[in-house]
Amino acid sequence: MGIFRFSVLFVFGLMITASMARAQEVWIAEDLPYLDFEVNGEFYLIERGNDNSEYIAKVFPPKVRPCPPNCLQPMVLAEGVTPVGEVELVNFIEDYVLTGEGVLIDARVESWYKSGTIPGAVNLPFNMFAPSDSNPFIDQLLRLFGGELKTDGNWDFTNAKKLLLFCNGSDCGQSPRAIRNLLLDGYPPENLFYYRGGMKDWVRFGFTINFPE
Repeated sequence: MGIFRFSVLFVFGLMITASMARAQEVWIAEDLPYLDFEVNGEFYLIERGNDNSEYIAKVFPPKVRPCPPNCLQPMVLAEGVTPVGEVELVNFIEDYVLTGEGVLIDARVESWYKSGTIPGAVNLPFNMFAPSDSNPFIDQLLRLFGGELKTDGNWDFTNAKKLLLFCNGSDCGQSPRAIRNLLLDGYPPENLFYYRGGMKDWVRFGFTINFPE
């Protein structure tokens, strides 16, 4: 009797969960309705179906910006660097951010970051990745990412974290610039991921926006 009751409750619970999932009209992917997670004591929810029209009108009004400097970026920034879309970005959070093996980086300046970012992203502006001969921060960043400075002045990235960088979108050069500078310092390209669509595509597809304080 006890086993039967447990089985009924278990199945009933699955039915409720499935019903709640079906009630959400817009999923991230066919097998992924949403993602809720915790990073550094902060709780986040990523889902689709949000009406971001007001945000788009305010932050990303439909206009073509002059090139240069706002030129379209290539999908593949460098050999070995992996371009990703929205589904891969969410998978990156699950596979690497939540395990401590990776970092999701908003490479825009702070004012842009505070205007709205991807949940779980940390703000490391692109100018913090400038070459080491003119940048007092880069050594600290490379150590934070798992790099080890050897006695000969070169970096050992054996234990380097996976990094996924983004900025405002396809015509934004901030995250590409940061990635190229990381490569100049010897960061392994196979550990670098580039979300070319950036915030423009993120909000266009109705994803959750996080507003840092």
